Amino acid sequence: MTTTPDLERFWAVVPAGGAGTRLWPVSRASSPKFLHDLTGSGRTLIQATVDRLRVLAGERVLVVTGRAHAEAVSRQVPDLPADLLLAEPSPRDSMAAIGLAAAVLELRDPEAIIGSFAADHVITDQAAFGRAVTEAVGVAQRDNLLVTIGIEPTYPSTGFGYIQMGPRLRAHPTATRVRQFVEKPDARRAASYLATGEFRWNAGMFVVRATRLLDLLAEWHPDLAAGLREIAADPSLLEERWEGLEKIAIDHAVAEPAADEGLVAVVPGDFDWDDVGDFKSLSGLLPKGEGSMTVVGDPAQVQAIDSGGLVVSESGRMVAVVGLEDVVVVETADALLVASRERAQDVKLVVEALKAAGRSDLV
Repeated sequence: MTTTPDLERFWAVVPAGGAGTRLWPVSRASSPKFLHDLTGSGRTLIQATVDRLRVLAGERVLVVTGRAHAEAVSRQVPDLPADLLLAEPSPRDSMAAIGLAAAVLELRDPEAIIGSFAADHVITDQAAFGRAVTEAVGVAQRDNLLVTIGIEPTYPSTGFGYIQMGPRLRAHPTATRVRQFVEKPDARRAASYLATGEFRWNAGMFVVRATRLLDLLAEWHPDLAAGLREIAADPSLLEERWEGLEKIAIDHAVAEPAADEGLVAVVPGDFDWDDVGDFKSLSGLLPKGEGSMTVVGDPAQVQAIDSGGLVVSESGRMVAVVGLEDVVVVETADALLVASRERAQDVKLVVEALKAAGRSDLV
């Protein structure tokens, strides 16, 4: 692999967490979506993410995951060195996970530039992704800014946060200042965002000097920054200190307040991107089979008669669907889900109901 000078100090950080409740019963707390091959590529989502990042960072890839998933991550990425797999004792949200990685890498290389990219996103245009990351690294290195990569919206989504772009950074090909981050909008506001041409989807991708990230964190959450640096310096403190760390997302902890002070830039990401948030999203990623039914699994084990939608079959049993359109059928060894594609977001309500009923064996 060849690298540009900017990428020589670049480390890719992969936060691998979340239960993916909208993809139940495939994705569960014990086996979240990043451990599954949902696209039929032959690679799980985390394997595909590491593959994509190694093109840019070589072996400088660090994964942060929950302790319960560390063994599975090691099996799926067997050439990941043990010291580049950080296992959280419990979930403390994205700031603690990314911040711990930054603190560990700051000690390794005080000039390290980190890029955080979720383990469960799907990107197929490697060249366009690489150009965006390379520019973001250049902005972080030369301007000492926190840089995010904003995805070009393809429709007025109410499921994503947005980034408003500001003035151009003239020393860089496409980067601009960030005016503001905005929360998930309603449909009317989302449409108005797209009409301006100033807004990008917030995909949670951040590129920044490791030291700069922690110094910014120290401005607004000094105890969290200090705790992460102490754990990195003495890993034996992990058990003692972790549960006391503030639980907060990186957007709220650093990105939003830093943007208000003009310290955040955005590089437009003109590549395909999907966070595989639910089964409707998944069905849009997959190639269509014969007819209008998309199948994840063995197509020979699915009989669709005058039906269309998505079938995810994991058990090996025959699945037959008759006379249903825009249906989602997901069957595993111990659970069966049947839903309309339009209600795919509401699958999380099933998980909530199972938790309330004490069925931890199913979630």
